[in-house]
Formats: sequence, structure tokens, C-alpha cells
Amino acid sequence: MAVASENTSRRALAKEIHRQQLVDATIKCISNKGLSSITLADVAKEAGLSQGIVNLHFNSKDNLLNETLKFLAEEYDREFMNVVEKSPDNAARKLLALMKMDLKPAICDRKKLAVWFAFWGEVRSAPAYQKICAAYDDKYDQILCELASTIIQEGNYKSIDAETVTEALSSLTDGLWLSCLVNPKTFNRTTALNSVLSYLFAVFPDHYQNERLN
Repeated sequence: MAVASENTSRRALAKEIHRQQLVDATIKCISNKGLSSITLADVAKEAGLSQGIVNLHFNSKDNLLNETLKFLAEEYDREFMNVVEKSPDNAARKLLALMKMDLKPAICDRKKLAVWFAFWGEVRSAPAYQKICAAYDDKYDQILCELASTIIQEGNYKSIDAETVTEALSSLTDGLWLSCLVNPKTFNRTTALNSVLSYLFAVFPDHYQNERLN
């Protein structure tokens, strides 16, 4: 009985390892060839596994692509919520911590960004992106908006709308991610962070005047 249980555990572990290998390989393949051009054979070769293993775990290219996007969405969500929970209980510090998180190498990674932009950019893939990521996106916007609203109230900032700030910050992040993707040789994380800090200081000067721009 113990042997059977151990064998089952080993098979489950091997299955999980193979699935992660295939997801990682898919990210690399999309980064190199784009979303529509890759094949299951490409992924299998990159992962060092047989195409039969790919079919066994995902059945189709669409399933594999959707699971890859889901993996990245869940990875980002874990990182985002970890920052929300562990950053200082101060709206300005928490907002800055979240913006810094978006520029961390683990998040602002060309291979991963290639997947995000591939799904955003292809009409056929847009519904899949919406289905997997819409709820996450709404949650992030709500959290950012609540933080911005708190800062506005604390600083008694006039004529500043929290939703507008949220939209601007999201757009700024998207633009910096795109710059990282298309201009990797010139992209600089410090310069990117300075752009974020400059915007935050322009909107909330009393809260970010002591932030140092290196």
C-alpha cells in the first residue's frame, strides 16, 4: 500500500515537472517566434520532451497557450498580493512598492512580457486573455485606486481624481514594459523607476518629495 502511494506521488510530481517544463518552454518559444508561429513541436523541442508528452498534458496548442498565460497571471497575482500584505501600512509607501514591483527583473522580464503582449496584440487571443485575466486586472485597479484615493484625502489634493491616477500609472507601467520588450539594450530599470517617481511627485508632491531619484 505504501509502495503504491509512493509511486502515485512520484507520477504526480513527474507530471507537475513536465507541465512546468512545457510552460517554461512555451514562454521561450513565444519570445523567439511570436504567438501564432509556434507549434507543439517547437515547444516539445525546447523542453527536451516528446510531442506526445505535450499532447498528453495539454491536448492542443490553445490549451497550452492558455495555461501558459494562466501561469503568468497567477505568478503576478502572488507577487502583487505579497507586496500589498508586506509593504508598510501607508498608502504612499504601498503604492510606490507596487510600482517598484512591476519593474523587478522577475516581473519585467522580456520573455514573460512577450507572452503578455502577444495575447494583448492578437485579436484571436484577446478573448482568452479577457477570460483569464479580467478579474485580476479589476482587482489590481481597485487596489491602486483605493491607495490613490487615500493619498488624495491625506494630502487634501485638489482636482485630482483617483481613477485618473490609476489609469495613468497602469498606462505608464505598460509603456515601460513595452520599452523593455522592444528596446532591451537601452532599457534601464533605474531610469524607468525615475519616470514613475517623477509622475508620483508631480501628482502627490507632499507625499513623494523626499524620494531620491538616482
